Amino acid sequence: MQPEGPYRFTEASGVCQVGSVWWAVDGQDRLLTIAVLEGAAAADRPWREAFTNAADTLAQTPGGPRYVNADFAAARPWVAYPAEVENAADKLFGLLGMPLRSPHLEPVGDPAPRGATPAPTPATPATPGRPTTATPTSGVPASAVPASGQPASGVPASGVPASGVPVSGTPSSAVPASGAPVSGMPGSGAPPVWAAHATGSPVVATAPAEPPAAHPGFADPPPHDPFASPARRIQPSPPPRPRTGLRLGVAALALVVLAAGGGLAAWAVTRGADAPSPAGPAGAFPTVTPAAGFRPWSQAAPYSAQERALATAVPGLVFVEAVFNGYLRDGRTGALLNPTPVTFQRRCSGFVVDPAGHVLTNGQCVAPDEPVARERALYTLGRILVAGKKLTSGALDGWVRSRTAGTRFTGKEPDRPPSSQVFVQLNQATGGLTGTPAIAGEVVRTRAADAGDLALVKVARPDLPAVELGDAAALTPGGVVAVAGYHTVDADFRDATYTLRSKTVQVTATDTGQGPVPLFRIGDDIGIYSHGGVALDPAGRVVGVLTNDRSGAGGANRAVVPVTAARELLAEAGVTPVLGDADRLYRRGLDAYFTGRDDTAVSQLDAVARGGNGNELAEAYRQSAADRQQLTAAAPEQSNLPTVLFSGLGGALLAALAIGVVLLARRRPRR
Repeated sequence: MQPEGPYRFTEASGVCQVGSVWWAVDGQDRLLTIAVLEGAAAADRPWREAFTNAADTLAQTPGGPRYVNADFAAARPWVAYPAEVENAADKLFGLLGMPLRSPHLEPVGDPAPRGATPAPTPATPATPGRPTTATPTSGVPASAVPASGQPASGVPASGVPASGVPVSGTPSSAVPASGAPVSGMPGSGAPPVWAAHATGSPVVATAPAEPPAAHPGFADPPPHDPFASPARRIQPSPPPRPRTGLRLGVAALALVVLAAGGGLAAWAVTRGADAPSPAGPAGAFPTVTPAAGFRPWSQAAPYSAQERALATAVPGLVFVEAVFNGYLRDGRTGALLNPTPVTFQRRCSGFVVDPAGHVLTNGQCVAPDEPVARERALYTLGRILVAGKKLTSGALDGWVRSRTAGTRFTGKEPDRPPSSQVFVQLNQATGGLTGTPAIAGEVVRTRAADAGDLALVKVARPDLPAVELGDAAALTPGGVVAVAGYHTVDADFRDATYTLRSKTVQVTATDTGQGPVPLFRIGDDIGIYSHGGVALDPAGRVVGVLTNDRSGAGGANRAVVPVTAARELLAEAGVTPVLGDADRLYRRGLDAYFTGRDDTAVSQLDAVARGGNGNELAEAYRQSAADRQQLTAAAPEQSNLPTVLFSGLGGALLAALAIGVVLLARRRPRR
């Protein structure tokens, strides 16, 4: 079950017997690792105290992971670590003696809750004729590490005592051979590292040794055979003289034939490999890497339909950043919560739909609802207070919750909305950039979150590379589409580098419960900044827009809005999605490239690259086509003479082999 907290949980990354670990995103879109105590352990006071002590111990250890937020009083206590701190949650649960495993593996079960009484284990009946004596043992569980921190006597480092009773579990009662039950106490359920030291006498059993079994006797010797004699009665005839000469000759001929045939085959294969295929050799990738850092040939099989689809659509994708500036006020009195304005950013993906500079993107990214913007502004102000030592990080979430309902986020004047700006960047992007190469824009029209969650932005620069809209019929459960959007691996999102990323995903289901516009769920996502990105058909046409799956998956971008909703928004704004002249020329050049017509590809892609519309893949594929031209021109002309010679030699050798076989058959002795 997904945890509760002030974050947007994306997916579970690990589980153990007493808890789980989740990936999550905070209000500033920073990636976190959340360790959560769950199940019976969350309701057990010793486990809760152990969880708290373990987190504090790690934080106070030099070089240990320090958490940025925690709620140890929650119904399911949790601790948040920055994603860049590696293995923080592993160390936390490891200190509790509960190693993590993948959530996709078979679960091993929760530890016994506090006070649980185990089922008695019946004793093994005594074997007749073998008296057995045993000393009963107490059932107090052993501990891996006593309170003093020193290992208990007789308890191995693994936490399992010599008697075989598990440390953290509840020991089972045993019945000795005499039939008297052994006294036992249920396990406390406390964490193994803080369990009490156990005492008890080991079970001692003795049994008389059995006499060894009698050695089996040897078998009686066989009776004497009067007819047996060491002298051979029939003398064999001498073997015939081997005809080694003829056989060696035939074998030599066979080897010559095989060698000649192998040479002919090798020559034919080598000859075929010298000439490039119509689509170009696999090694003829572009020698000029586009500045965007996105290489379709590295994210799909070379010359595949997926590479072609990505190469077609990717130039029209843009990185979108919206900047909001306003004041937080008391909703009743209008008094400012802070005298200075609060500024925050939201980042996502988008795509150009026409030469006029219209961009489609995610609605909540560039025009969030007022409650969403208010909460984001409160978190921004709260972090400013934490940095100024006016608020503790642990109290941040409570501070935001206590002010959300009674606060307004406004402009400089109480009756004015906060100001906002939108910027887009082609190819590789940098966060927080408002100057060149960022392009300013403004929001023209939006659709509500339950009606597609889309926004139309008009940017100040025309003639940008555009995408082509396709048919939403490609979005069917069980179908496969390629998705693309922006992503970053940098820890600091503010000035991070954002690049395009793509995956091939399967459409898993249709969701009609989130509004009038049906959504299509997909089996994977490409990051938290991919909303507003695209789902593509094999022709590279946009068939859907990536968005948040608000009903599950922790709000990850694993839902697709069908392209029909995008067409409706464009029609409402009076915008017709159409390709420009450079877009059509680029697609013709790609068609020539992927069909091996290098002369045409070089000419058309060069014209697009020199046009300066920002399509950097045009130059990359132009260079690749030029490289293939050079390889083709350098390949030597082939002659049919070697084929004729090898064929004649092979025929002659086969004839010689046949003659040798006939001679061998005629020389066989007659009986």
